[in-house]
Amino acid sequence: MPLPASAPEPPTGRPELGQVLVIIPTYNEAENVEEIVGRVRQAAPGADVLVIDDNSPDGTGKLADGLAAADDQVRVLHRPGKEGLGAAYLAGFAWALERDYGVMVEMDADGSHQPEDLPRMLTALADADLVLGSRWVPGGSVVNWPRQRLLLSRGGNTYARVALGVPIRDITGGYRAFRRGTLLGLDLDDVASQGYCFQVDLAWQAVRRGFRVVEVPITFVERVHGSSKMSGGIVREALWRVTGWGLQSRTEWLRSRRG
Repeated sequence: MPLPASAPEPPTGRPELGQVLVIIPTYNEAENVEEIVGRVRQAAPGADVLVIDDNSPDGTGKLADGLAAADDQVRVLHRPGKEGLGAAYLAGFAWALERDYGVMVEMDADGSHQPEDLPRMLTALADADLVLGSRWVPGGSVVNWPRQRLLLSRGGNTYARVALGVPIRDITGGYRAFRRGTLLGLDLDDVASQGYCFQVDLAWQAVRRGFRVVEVPITFVERVHGSSKMSGGIVREALWRVTGWGLQSRTEWLRSRRG
């Protein structure tokens, strides 16, 4: 389906990447935070790391403070309480944009996103505006997921791709790298969704605004420590929001055709 007539012209030209910031939201990730930050620092030594902790009762924030005290490329942003994944990333984006970072990377704290995939994603960003780490393109894979979770993810991504008319195979994935200009070109103030739907929202906005979105295969590994943040509420939110966005997009397209 074509983009609506009101969609802006695609951006042209891609400047140098600039300084990279890996944003890692945490809530009760004491068993994982030290390992994941260490792996990021090893995989991408030139990148800075921002841990965003939502006042974890298990002491994750204190552990992150210790990492920051020992490494001046690690920072910690403390928030007063748990407000959701989307709110944490928006806070991280604002923090990074104020400090003139050129690239912002989203990464889970639980080890499901492999830091070793990060160099390939950053390489792909040289010719893209947004790079998505994808489980569902050739070369991508998922380790240790039950069949039900596999079917849910594949089905959800297929539904979103058809409903929104976007050529993205893993639009719900949370491992992604944004250029600074891409984030500045999105309507972040209007992002109200949380969880996995937050990821759909940003990727869909990027496509509609003409940014070049590229998928890079990754290996996604189910967490070993701690519990998943996935919930029925997150799935229901994604379903009704994607359905609403899809209907809106088709309405805009029909109006542009009638013109």
